[in-house]
Parts: sequence; C-alpha cells; structure tokens
Amino acid sequence: MAKTPTTPAAKKSAKTSAPAKKASAAKAAARNTDSGASRPEPARDADLAAQRMEDVQATAAAMPFNATKAAEHGAAQGLEPAIGQLVTPPSRLATGSTLSESQAGAKVGTQAPEGRNATIAPLDRVRVDSSGQPLTTNQGVRIADNQNSLKAGTRGPVLLEDFVLRDKITHFDHERIPERIVHARGSAAHGYFESYEALDELTMAAPFKAAGKRTPVFVRFSTVAGERGSKDTARDVRGFAVKFYTDEGNWDLVGNNIPVFFIQDAMKFPDLVHAVKPEPHHQMPQAASAHDTFWDFVSLMPESTHMLMWVMSDRAIPRSYATMQGFGVHSYRMVNAQGESVFVKFHWNPKFGTHSLTWDEAVKISGADPDYHRRDLWERIESGAFPEYELGVQVFTEEEAARFSFDILDATKIVPEELVPVRPIGRMVLDRNPDNFFAETEQVAFCTANIIPGLDFSNDPLLAGRIHSYVDTQISRLGGPNFHEIPINSPIAPVHNNQRDGMHRQAIHRGRVAYEPNSLAGGCPFQAGAAEQGFSSVAARLRAREDQAKVRAKPELFAEHYNQARLFYESQTPAEQAHIAAAFRFELSKVTVPAVRERMVASLRNASQELATRVAAGLNMPLPEPMPLAIARVPKPEVKRSLALSLMARPGDGSVAGRKVVLLAADGVLGEPLMAVHQALFEQGAVPRIAAPRIGPVQTADGVDLQADVSLENEPGFLFDALVLPDGEAGVDMLGRNGHSFEFVRDQYRHCKPILALGAGEGLLRAAGVSASLPSGAADPGIVIDKDADSGVEAFISALARHRHFERETDPPRV
Repeated sequence: MAKTPTTPAAKKSAKTSAPAKKASAAKAAARNTDSGASRPEPARDADLAAQRMEDVQATAAAMPFNATKAAEHGAAQGLEPAIGQLVTPPSRLATGSTLSESQAGAKVGTQAPEGRNATIAPLDRVRVDSSGQPLTTNQGVRIADNQNSLKAGTRGPVLLEDFVLRDKITHFDHERIPERIVHARGSAAHGYFESYEALDELTMAAPFKAAGKRTPVFVRFSTVAGERGSKDTARDVRGFAVKFYTDEGNWDLVGNNIPVFFIQDAMKFPDLVHAVKPEPHHQMPQAASAHDTFWDFVSLMPESTHMLMWVMSDRAIPRSYATMQGFGVHSYRMVNAQGESVFVKFHWNPKFGTHSLTWDEAVKISGADPDYHRRDLWERIESGAFPEYELGVQVFTEEEAARFSFDILDATKIVPEELVPVRPIGRMVLDRNPDNFFAETEQVAFCTANIIPGLDFSNDPLLAGRIHSYVDTQISRLGGPNFHEIPINSPIAPVHNNQRDGMHRQAIHRGRVAYEPNSLAGGCPFQAGAAEQGFSSVAARLRAREDQAKVRAKPELFAEHYNQARLFYESQTPAEQAHIAAAFRFELSKVTVPAVRERMVASLRNASQELATRVAAGLNMPLPEPMPLAIARVPKPEVKRSLALSLMARPGDGSVAGRKVVLLAADGVLGEPLMAVHQALFEQGAVPRIAAPRIGPVQTADGVDLQADVSLENEPGFLFDALVLPDGEAGVDMLGRNGHSFEFVRDQYRHCKPILALGAGEGLLRAAGVSASLPSGAADPGIVIDKDADSGVEAFISALARHRHFERETDPPRV
C-alpha cells in the first residue's frame, strides 16, 4: 500500500489536487463534442467552454417538457393558436455556433447581431458602383490585360491555365436563366403605396393600418403569351403584379389588366397555355392568339366567352402601362383583428385614365418600336411624370355573395360595380426605375401564396392552383429554393426560420438549432401565435354554397357562361363595340379550320346576337345555330349595363401629362408659332418633339432657332399621341414632297388622334385626303385648324385631353 506524502510540498499538493482536478475535468469535458458528464460542473472561472456548457444545460432544463403540446388539439387551437414556448438563455454563449465568434476579421466581420437577420436590409447593401475602380476577376484579383488571352507565344495556342479567360467566359456562358413560361416579357419599377385611411374594421393588414402609411412596392407589368423577346403591343392580357414590402412580410398582389380569366379551374391552365402558345409543330405565331389551337380550345370552353370579350376589346392593346387598369382577378378575404372576415376584390385605377391603341396602330408600332410600352414606362419615370394608380376594393359578405346570380369563386365573373361599389383605399406611385434589369425585373419572383396577416384566400379553384404553381416555377427558374434571398425578392420585415441549405444560400445562421420545438436555442425562433398577430387562415371558409364532401366538380352557377359576356359588350360605347367585332373578325379570319370559326360564332350568339351577326358578316359566313347552353335555367342578372366597364368612362384627371406630341418641321417653316405650341405643350406636362426630314438644325423662314430631335423616318407618326403641322409655305411644300409626311397625317387621322394645322399646314391635310369634317358632315372636334398659335394650341390641348376622337372612325377606314 502506498504511503501518504509527508513533505511540505507533497502536503500542499494533496490539499489542492482534488478541486483543481475537478475543475480541469469540467473544462476538458466542455471541450468535447460527442459526450459529456451526467451533470455539468459549474464554471468556477472565466473558462468560456465550461460556461457555455453550464448555460446550455440551464436553457434546456428550463423546458422540461413541451408546454404548448396540449394546446395543439381541438377547434379552439385553430382559431387562436398559442404563442410558442420560449425561455431566455443565461447568455449568448448558449445559442452560438462557435466560441470563436468573438474573433473579428475583414471577411468574417464580427458576431451576429442579436435577434436580427443582417441579410434583410435596403438594396443599398448589394448595389455596386465601379467608378474609379480597376477591373478584377470574380475573386477580386486585379486584371492587368483584358484584351488578350494567355498564349504560348504570340501565335501559339491559348493555354488552359488562363484563369482570367475561363472566369470571364464561364460566367458569360451561364448568364441566361430560363424565362417564365407565361408573363415572360415584362417591365418593372419601384415605388410606394400610401394608404388613405386606417381600415381596422376590415383588416389588420400592415399597409392599411394608418392614414398616410407608406409601403415600398415593386411592380412588374408583362404580356402573357409572348416570349421574353416578343413585342410589347401584341393583343394579349397584361400582367399587373405588385410586391408590397410590408413591415409584416411580403404581400404579392399578382393580377392582370383584365378582371376575369379564361378558365374556372387550375386543372385547365396547362391546356390554356399550350393552346395559346405558338403551335408546337412550327412554333408560330409568336405572341398572338390568332391561330387554330387557341380558338379550337376556347370555342370548346364556353366559360371563356366573357374573357374573350375583354381580350377582343381595346383593353388588350393598352396605350401604356400608365393608362391601364389592374385587377386582383380572384375573390380574396380581408380579416380584422377580431378574426372577422369579408370578401374583397382589388382594383387598380390609373390616374391618367384608361386609354388604348387601335389595332392598326399597334401592328405598326410593333415593327417600329417593339419596346413601346417598356420605353414609355422608363421615360415617364425619368421625366418625373410618375405613373400613379388608386387602389380600390369591392367588399361584400358571405351572405351578400350567396344572393348574387353568379358564384364569386368563379374567376370568369366580375362583381359589377353597380352591385358593390369600388371603395378607394390608397394610391400607388411608381417613382424609380430599376438599376439593373436582370437583377431586379428579371429575377423578381411573384407568388399569390405570399400573403400577410389580415388577408386570406377564398376557395376559388383557379387561385388554389396559382398558390402552388408560382413557387414551383420559381424554384426551376432561379436555381433552387433560396430565390427569396435574391435581393429584389427579400422582404424588409425580419426573416427568422429553420430553413437551411439549398443552392445559392446567402444567409449564415448562428447556432446549431434548425428545428422547432427546441430547447437548446430557448425555443427560438418561436411560433408567433395569434397573440403576436401571426398569420392564421380563416377558419370558417365560404359556408355559402359550399359542399361538404370532397369532389371533383364545379358549383352549379359556374355553368352560366354568357350573362357577364353580354354585360361587358352591352356596356361598351358604339366605337368600342365596333373594335370588339373587328378584333373577332381579324382573329377568326386567321383560323384555317372553318369548323372552329363556326363554333366560336355559335358561342357568340349566346352573348350577343348583334355581335355574332357582325362577326359572321365580316367573315362572309352564314350565321350558325347558337351553341347549346350548359345550364338548364339561366339566372337573371342583376345588372344589364355597367358604365364602369367602358374605357371611355375612365378619361383620367384631364391632363395631357406624359402624352407624346410630334411637331413636323422642314426648312422654310415658321419657327415662332411652332415653338409657341411646343412651349405650351411642355408646360402642360406633355412630351413635344420636333420631327424633320433630318435630325438637327432646321432653317426657319423667320430665323427662329429650331432643332429636330427625331427624323420622319426614325420615329414614325403612329408612335405619337397627336400631331402638329407647321405654318410656312416653303416648309409645308418641302414636307409635301416627302412621303413620310403623309404617313404621319394619315396614321394620326386613322387612329383618331388630335391634329393641329397651323396656317399653311392645312394644305398637308388636304393633300393627304384628310377632311376636317366627320362622316356625318359635322366638324371634326379632333382637327384644329388655326393661323394663330395661341388660340390653336388651346383648342388642341382640349382635344388632346380627350385622347381619341372615335366619331371620325369608319370601317373600313376612309383614309
């Protein structure tokens, strides 16, 4: 048996060895990652590892069981979900990823700020300005020579080791991403939404919580059918998608410029898109619906008739994005803080009114400037004529919905404004163009599933499919599940969840916990519950007309397909009705299968006998028998005519801001009256431009300095909203010898736009065969002839404020 030490040194060592060894053991155990003592020893000094072990134990021990588990069951939980269980750890050591996080550096930075996701911040964090900076590789290595690849001698082969070349070419080879299947061609802008008032009685949604509250937005306009490189002015539905960056998360109101759609159920969406896209055997036509497969499909889908009325109307060829309505299409719900809900339909109404192109004009513009709408949006914002829209809502209850003659879950139906008026609740202003088209406009990802507390979905079957489809599509387009971390898609509200990894992950999460419930992170991030205004779905959905069983069927009222198509047509002005008939005539004339054409006209007879007769006559075909109805008893519509459905009912604020006016000039014109008109138009916010046979200086008869900024050939007349013809015999004579001049006059006249002829400029009207009288013999209010520039421009601006003068229109056109 060994003897106990007896020396003084040995005695001292014997007295201190037990606690020292115990502390040493605790410190050593705290440094292990695969096992530990049954109970951690208290940290007796500043040893961080031991302190962390003690704090982790204390944090986990504070949750001996899942205290919220019992509250997960029963109907009450569905109405008032409980807040998640959480505790506050003794220190940040307990929740960190590593003890070395206190080590700062140029790349690693410092410790993660407590309770904050530092990747969520304004876009300033990712903006790049290379002014005054040398060229580098993607790894930050400065490039000495960007002109030559590395070769074995001046004439030798290029070497594989040239990492600068490979860095540049490899990135270039992968610059493109798949385009959207629909809505591929788009243009976008930043802006803000400003609420008119608090809507506490309707909703607790963040943008509507106070009068004057501003929410940042990003808005993308698009065409539906065409590919990314197609033309802007195609006859098509336009997307109107608004991303609200609210302080409670992102809300995407993803709509169109038409309030209804072709189909009632998302099951038919792939069929619709396949039918309207270019025919697969020869990939034609691009960005057009005038072909067999589209009309074959819709002629067999009578529920499409209402949408066809809108698409064949001037709504499908808007003048600009700034003069185009937007709609949420579906019925949504607003939910207040008490959990009470109502149905809501969303409407965007443009400040500058609703205006369109004529078909002939749209066709010509597509050749001269396929970027017409994109250019207009950019130029308006650059010049300060900011597009502005008023957001209105139609609000109605389940009980009111049950009394309608149509089903509010049917996306082929509107709620007429005569039944439920539109209540203005705020305005949206677009005041900043993107810095980079790809990074923002192309990479932005909208999704109907992006919704915030205070809003909810209805049981619309088309909406249900969209909720799934958008996310699924973006995962494919943008390379993986982390597309929400691309700067344009990231919210301004804090983001905290347990989603991890995946392609292109940007966030670096602190700690080892990525699940819920947990105790090792104190229960965080915790379930918000109803107490923290977490999102909760409306519990009692659509009791009105809702079947209890799960079935693949439609409600009976979905079978009524024509009442609202008739309502739309009957609500148009005669000029608009003529345009609808002409559009059907054009589209169906392109169909090569007579049976498809006949079937479509047979369907139109159920919507409007007059329209069907006009279309049949235009196609030189006998009027077929009406298509059999899908409903045995047609409900009587509440509204037979709605002024709100006509473009003419929304002239805007009466201003001419943003309208483009061309003033013709040539050597020998009188410059003073032309510049007086130019100045008067500019002061009213219009965009006047001088067009001459050549750009540059024009030698005026009165010595006034005149500069043409466009030529008669590079900016055709149909790109402008109005025309001014100059005074001055010599100049008018020169213009009269230029065929382009007459194209300007004839197109402006044919497209029903205002024309001002100053003095001798009247001769150009006569030479072009344009009369100042209407077909009825009355004076044409859109043609102003005046020797005096001051009085002439006053009348001209009044005519321009009307935008179009359809009373001069004939079919076929006179000029």
